[in-house]
Amino acid sequence: MIAGLPMYGRPETADSTARLWSAIRDALGAGPEALSDAEDLWTLWEAPDLLLAQTCGLPFRAYLTDRVTLVGTPDFGLPGCAPGWYRSVYVARADGPDRLDAFRAPRFALNEPLSQSGWAAPAAHFAATGRSFGPLTVTGSHAASARAVAEGAADLAALDAQTWRLIARHDAFATGLRVIGTTPPSPGLPLITAKGRDPEPLARAVAAAIAALAPADRAALGLRGLVRIPAAVYLAMPLPPAPALDRTAA
Repeated sequence: MIAGLPMYGRPETADSTARLWSAIRDALGAGPEALSDAEDLWTLWEAPDLLLAQTCGLPFRAYLTDRVTLVGTPDFGLPGCAPGWYRSVYVARADGPDRLDAFRAPRFALNEPLSQSGWAAPAAHFAATGRSFGPLTVTGSHAASARAVAEGAADLAALDAQTWRLIARHDAFATGLRVIGTTPPSPGLPLITAKGRDPEPLARAVAAAIAALAPADRAALGLRGLVRIPAAVYLAMPLPPAPALDRTAA
C-alpha cells in the first residue's frame, strides 16, 4: 500500500504531517510506515494500491472521478468558506494597487493549468466579472507564483487560501505582498483512495486522527476536521478553459 499527503507539504510542517499520518495509521490499523514522497502526483493518485492521498478538486472532477474513491475533505476553517470549502486569494505587491479593479489585463502567474485555485477559480471569476488576463506565466507552484509577484515578474496570482496562510507564516518574501481580493468558494482538496476500496474506515480514521492531534500540530497544519462533501458537488463545478499559453511569458 502507498499513501501521500503532498498538497500542503512544507519543511516547516513535515513533522506535524508525519504525526498526523501516524495517528491515521494507528486509527486504521493498517498502512505504510511512512508517507510516500513521490514527485509524480499522478503516479500517486492512480496507484492501484493507493490507501490515501490528497488531490486537487480540478484533477478529481476532470480525470480521477471514475478512477478513484472519494474519502472526504479536510476542513481548514477558512474565512468566508463553509466547512471543507476554500477559495483563492489574489495577491499583488504591497506597494501597488490595493483593489482588483485597478488591474487591467494583469500579467498573471498561475501554478499550473490543472489547478482549481491557481487557474480554474480565477478564470471563472474573471469571466463572470468581465475581466481579462494579460500575459500568463506558468510557475509550477503557488509559492513560485507568489514569489513571481513579489519580485515583479507578474502583477497578480491566485493562491489557495490555505497555502497563502502557510506562505504568509513561513516565507519572508510574503511581507512584500498583500491580498486584494478573493474568488467565490469551491469544494476543498479531497482525500481519495483506490477505486473499489471502502472509504468509510478511512474517513473514520482521518477524523479521529485530526481530533487526536496535539493542539500545536493542528495549528501548524490548520486542520479543523473532516467533511464528507459528495462527489456530485465537485462535478457541478465548471471545467475551465485552457489558458492561452501561447501568450505565456518566459
